[in-house]
Amino acid sequence: MFAVDPFGIAASPLNPSVLLLILAIAILFALERTFPLRRQKQPLGRRIVVNAVVAALAIAAALMIVRPVASWLLEAVSQNRWGLTGIMQMPVPLQGVATFLLLDLSFYYWHRANHAWPFLWRFHNVHHVDPDLDISTSVRFHFLEIAFSAAFRALQVVVIGGELWMFVIYESAFQLNTLFQHSNIRLPITIERWIVLIFVTPRMHGIHHSKRFHDVNSNWSSVFSWWDRLHGTLNLNVPQAAIDIGVPGYSEPRDNRILQLLLMPLRPQRSYWSAEWKLPYPVQRDAGNVLPE
Repeated sequence: MFAVDPFGIAASPLNPSVLLLILAIAILFALERTFPLRRQKQPLGRRIVVNAVVAALAIAAALMIVRPVASWLLEAVSQNRWGLTGIMQMPVPLQGVATFLLLDLSFYYWHRANHAWPFLWRFHNVHHVDPDLDISTSVRFHFLEIAFSAAFRALQVVVIGGELWMFVIYESAFQLNTLFQHSNIRLPITIERWIVLIFVTPRMHGIHHSKRFHDVNSNWSSVFSWWDRLHGTLNLNVPQAAIDIGVPGYSEPRDNRILQLLLMPLRPQRSYWSAEWKLPYPVQRDAGNVLPE
């Protein structure tokens, strides 16, 4: 969901995590340009400029405001063994697994809250009004949404607990999969059907970015796709050719200008979905909940 590091764990440009993310971005960008999943509606160059500026503001907010508090909090939790996994007596490897799973599960709930709570949705809407979905969308978040997300991550750390290296591992996996699921890569359908049994994939997350009300309110998982399976919110049987990316109420070209995006959450909100976009797809869908072509 968020590819901006809210804890600044990978803040140093020489950090191996940063180098890995840069390499992943380069590889995924090349692949999505070579094997595109969906046809783009707007010129790539214009979108990259807009998304890069919005992302730069979000990263700046994370580094200047969030990182100092996060560094202290991560160290305090690790040293004082705060949180559920710190209180419970268990082997370190098991604690690491429990921490990873609890972080990912709780982020499922946070992502769902960003759609269900009108105040949070005002800010998360900036991410969803992008008319196309590719790797640049993965870093396009309003800087205030990053602040809210960081506050939630602080709560996660205090309640769940764990060692610093456990958070680094989860954050790295979280960032990499966020880049992957937002990418516009057409994977061989047989391979992606296997991957989606465990991880969120481009086709699965593309459905979440659809203009259709039912689709945007599904597929909230971040790393592991099974949280949607367990909560009954998994939605896979949507043909990619039928997906129109964006939010119907914010589909005008002016809605994707930089200043408009920054002010969007602070202004009176339009109707997001008309009755037309709350209707079922006017195309044949597979009876089973599996990824179609």
